[in-house]
Amino acid sequence: MRLVFAGTPEPAVVALKALLDSPHEVVAVLTRPDAPRGRGRTLHPSPVKALAVEHGIEVLTPGTLKPGTEEGEALRQRLRELQPEAIPVVAYGNLITPDLLNAAPHGWVNLHFSLLPRWRGAAPVQAAIRAGDRATGATTFRIDEGLDTGEILASRNEEIRAHDTADDLLTRLAHLGADLLVDTMTGLEAGTLIPRPQEGPATYAPKIATGDARVRWNDTAEEIARAIRAYTPGPGAWTAWGERRVKLAPVEIPLDTQVRGLEPGEIAATKKEVLVGTGTHPVRLTRVQPPGKKMMDAADWARGAQPKEGERFQ
Repeated sequence: MRLVFAGTPEPAVVALKALLDSPHEVVAVLTRPDAPRGRGRTLHPSPVKALAVEHGIEVLTPGTLKPGTEEGEALRQRLRELQPEAIPVVAYGNLITPDLLNAAPHGWVNLHFSLLPRWRGAAPVQAAIRAGDRATGATTFRIDEGLDTGEILASRNEEIRAHDTADDLLTRLAHLGADLLVDTMTGLEAGTLIPRPQEGPATYAPKIATGDARVRWNDTAEEIARAIRAYTPGPGAWTAWGERRVKLAPVEIPLDTQVRGLEPGEIAATKKEVLVGTGTHPVRLTRVQPPGKKMMDAADWARGAQPKEGERFQ
């Protein structure tokens, strides 16, 4: 099948590689414009663009798809010339306007990292971990005018493991989803896929802001542990130590600690461990990242910070 692939970040690279290795023909890539990165804020191509250039594939980088704009109209003209049969999408990051939805006979086919209609939106992997879901998956669906509301083409399940961070789970889903996307393109080409409407109650996973990743020490130990894993590595779970913000790596829930009665956020540090009170029982910190420094062992951090008895994270 003749395809134009739309995607931008690293997880989309996995899907593009799978399509390039398949019998399908990727004639062009649609991705976000080069963006500033690093201390020098120099422009860098998206991971998807870098792979496309490596393979000699045409790259389209409009800043907007809106009709009537110079960039939007140029894209429409190029899509008419390329005549894709389908446009697979993985984390493209630009709004697809309604008039573009019929730009290919099989439409725009999105790969979403959840089992729709659960966790529609920008951060389904993080939402599933934080909610304590035991399973999630990947879904391909036809994009319509709603937010992840289109008809489902195919899906596959994936277990959420006890110690998964968002990065761990997203890595597995990227590979699971890449195979699913290739199979979806093959099924559409063969006419063997029957689209079906989404069924059941919908839940939503909006884009995560830095403030969302602040640890709420009044929550239960289990809720805190899940939240920290959900926000690892980005944007990074954090808490306030005085006027300073410190990031936290995933924590442990010790069952054998002799420390009891810690208030939420209260710190109890020994030479070997750092415990923090929650709404239920304490959690054990593993690593801490003070401002301007790298992640360090929690006990090493405590030796330098020297928290006094009764002091708390806020």
